[in-house]
Amino acid sequence: MLEEKKRWRLCRDYKKGKFCFLIGVDNWSIELQKSEFNSLYFLLLKINKQLSDIKDELMDEEFITLELEQLPWFIELEGKKNEWSLRFVFESKDQTRSFEMYWPIPIAQNLFFEIKKMWESMD
Repeated sequence: MLEEKKRWRLCRDYKKGKFCFLIGVDNWSIELQKSEFNSLYFLLLKINKQLSDIKDELMDEEFITLELEQLPWFIELEGKKNEWSLRFVFESKDQTRSFEMYWPIPIAQNLFFEIKKMWESMD
């Protein structure tokens, strides 16, 4: 799936070997291993559940910040109940690489749902 006109990219290509998932936003991209992609997916589900649990209590203009850490990931959601951004920090367990990602509004919501769809369609 390539969504450059939407300012983000999400690709899965098992022929690439170890780093078979690509996530890109605007002018950057990162390749992930399947295990890294899986752990990112489950972390996204957790932070989305946290938001869903408090969403009805929030006013439309109320600003929120949610943080969640599950090594090797740290994730931070910032925004309002219906529009938010995501920031990620990845620290490799093997100390081979580390990186940060930022998904601005409205890319964060779109990319979250596309990752969910991709994960659910994997064999």
